[in-house]
Amino acid sequence: MDGERQEGDKREGGEGVFHDVILTARADFARYSGHYFASLSEFEGRPMAQGLSRGLRWLIGIGIALSVAAVAGFIWLFFLGGVALSDRTMIWRMLRDGGIDPPPADVVARQLVAPQGFSISLWATDLPSARLMVPTPTGDLILSQPRGGFVVLLRADRDGDGRSDGRKNLFEALDRPNGVDLHDGWLYIAEATTVSRVRFDAETASTQGALEPLITGLTADGNHWRKTARVGPDGKLYLGQGSTCNVCIEKDPRRATVMRFDLEGANGAIIATGVRNPYGFDWTPWDAALYATENSRDLLGDDIPADELNRIVEGGFYGWPVVHGRRVIDPQFGSGNAARIAEAIAPAHEFRAHNAPLGIRFLRYPNRPAEFQRAALVALHGSWNRTEPDGYKVVSLHFGETGVIEERPFLDGFRGETGLIGRPVDVAEGPDGSIYVSDDYAGVVYRVRYEPAREPSR
Repeated sequence: MDGERQEGDKREGGEGVFHDVILTARADFARYSGHYFASLSEFEGRPMAQGLSRGLRWLIGIGIALSVAAVAGFIWLFFLGGVALSDRTMIWRMLRDGGIDPPPADVVARQLVAPQGFSISLWATDLPSARLMVPTPTGDLILSQPRGGFVVLLRADRDGDGRSDGRKNLFEALDRPNGVDLHDGWLYIAEATTVSRVRFDAETASTQGALEPLITGLTADGNHWRKTARVGPDGKLYLGQGSTCNVCIEKDPRRATVMRFDLEGANGAIIATGVRNPYGFDWTPWDAALYATENSRDLLGDDIPADELNRIVEGGFYGWPVVHGRRVIDPQFGSGNAARIAEAIAPAHEFRAHNAPLGIRFLRYPNRPAEFQRAALVALHGSWNRTEPDGYKVVSLHFGETGVIEERPFLDGFRGETGLIGRPVDVAEGPDGSIYVSDDYAGVVYRVRYEPAREPSR
């Protein structure tokens, strides 16, 4: 259940799938190190090894052991792990180049399904690794593309043809930019190890001056190196950072947390821990409560543990790595941690295991049906390691007055009759009420519009 891949996480693309297999192989290597080192001793006794230094012989032996473990991991994943042949093809595409060609317009119209009254169209294409988005006050859209280091501006559809009027590179060659946000004339950008800001003029669709680093020295090793930064309704800068691993004890206490800073990057504090990969977060319009998606751990089976939506409270501990979802005790780190498990805050909502919830957006535009007035949209990036693939859709979460959250399909059909045509990443809402969905698998942005049926003229 991982959200950080296409560059760095198993569900988000090829490099991530490879990296998780390596992590599993590394764990196997540690588990069977006695056998490996016994083999290494045998290697040292052979004539070909006599001319090498002992240190070099050990390095060669360790390299051989890791290579064997990695190959074994791939064999397990593709041939023994219950992954269907068609889905092995999907994973291989991620490994090879991270995506596919954009689906034709007729496939979009036939295969993608939205609720009654909503229409969907292909709004922008040729956007490899399209990730997080923020709309500008004038209706343009700013998008991050970690691969290549781009932050681009997609121009609003001012000519009325239903497509973006083009793109403009705001930045290129950044260090894997992911999170983007606008606040009070500033554009905030979260790279792999740094959060910066720059002046942005929405009327001219341009930046002014150089990037100003605010938060530096963040770590980017391991799995979930992407950073998500947003400004909250309290005027503070929030930062989500995922774990380095599937399940482990972190060396850097800032990993697998949500942090809060002043707008200038000072006075940083960890406000939530135990959130394995808090990739997307947003605040409710009605009471400013902070909710974050979380991708739970993998390799416990098809149906556990559930992925999560957490209501973030200051000082809250959300379970990882000792407990997942609603009391799924971790077999590796749960033992002997009863007190820690007891204090873990249960998720506000559970998604199906391995669905990989990423971006979340609470809807604010008023001219929609009443059922969408207390609702959020969540992009489910989809599974990579279930026997039967799942996810690959956008869902709506409807928040009842009593606190009950109901999940419904909102944009479905990314995996259908023609195979997998996309993997949703983020959701944004423009000033005119248009809903945008980024897709890093097809490298596109979709637009969803509410168009209620008109009364017939008399």
